Amino acid sequence: MAARCTHLAAIHEVTPSGNGCAECLAMGDTWVHLRLCLSCGHVGCCDSSKNHHATKHFHATQHPIIQSFEPGEDWRWCYLDDMAV
Repeated sequence: MAARCTHLAAIHEVTPSGNGCAECLAMGDTWVHLRLCLSCGHVGCCDSSKNHHATKHFHATQHPIIQSFEPGEDWRWCYLDDMAV
């Protein structure tokens, strides 16, 4: 039996906080890819970016599920279950 994410209830209809990583924009920095928090709409940079703001947001808030915020991508990831959703 395949494992299932146990945090699907944390997914909400959200409004993205912006078109880029809020923290990187405030710092005048750049990112590689963007991730959208499906609990609150925070847009942060991915772990391939030097600042890891999406993961830092998770550690600060415990909001478990992100979605790619890249055009043409619709995958989701649960930090707590360490799995694709």
